[in-house]
Amino acid sequence: MQINGHKPIYLKKQKFKMYNSRPMNITIKNKEEIEKMRAVGKITAGILKFIEPYIKAGITTIELNDICHKHMIEELKVIPAPLNYRGFTKSICTSVNHQVCHSTPTHKKLKKGDIINIDITIIKDLYHGDSSRMFFVGKPKIAGKRVSDISYECLKRGIRVVKPGIKLSLIGKTIESYAKKNHCSVVEDYCGHGIGLAFHEEPQVLHYFDEKVETVLEEGMTFTIEPMINIGKKKTLLLADNWTVVTADHSLSAQWEHTILVTKTGYEVLTLQENETI
Repeated sequence: MQINGHKPIYLKKQKFKMYNSRPMNITIKNKEEIEKMRAVGKITAGILKFIEPYIKAGITTIELNDICHKHMIEELKVIPAPLNYRGFTKSICTSVNHQVCHSTPTHKKLKKGDIINIDITIIKDLYHGDSSRMFFVGKPKIAGKRVSDISYECLKRGIRVVKPGIKLSLIGKTIESYAKKNHCSVVEDYCGHGIGLAFHEEPQVLHYFDEKVETVLEEGMTFTIEPMINIGKKKTLLLADNWTVVTADHSLSAQWEHTILVTKTGYEVLTLQENETI
């Protein structure tokens, strides 16, 4: 998210504010709020499971959007948070191959070998759930599977370090270390974010290490971790629609995302898929 610009889902790194302790505007959720976050997170995860059978060669991303929209509105009775959010015209984001994030669904058809990230955010009882994952269109190419697997492992490793008392920067350090070890780059132009009553709250969650970030995690914080990993270089470009972000070198990119609650002893993944383990 960019407060005064055209990239309203992740904060640009140059907009990142440095803190020596918890910023006053980070919300600590109480028990009632946490239960609402659990409920909306579970529904969010279910939508990603619901859409999976439809992801086949020949379908367009706008068709996937329409299927999700109808399911959200008519069956689940939830609000698709991206729709009309700062001018975004669709209910989901669909980023294919070298598209990094925020891609607007179009009439372009998916083809065999494509990799696609579907990003779902919904509102139920005023609270937001946010999650995304990678899907393969048929059998993926070796590079596509590799970058998807590395991105998912980055997410899991970032989640596993979460607990009260750690510095927020440890998440980014852990993710960046694993990505570089596997000869991939971490997108630095966009980051994770706090979430709750608002789509985007503090703190901003970098996926790379910055020693100036000294915010300490506390029980009751909720935020997303959503590393964007490129098989090539980290530089990105914003397309003319002012939403779709692509890799500058046209290399493949992959992203996985979960909403996380900081618990008394560690973490809880609020958007965990069935049979998924972190």
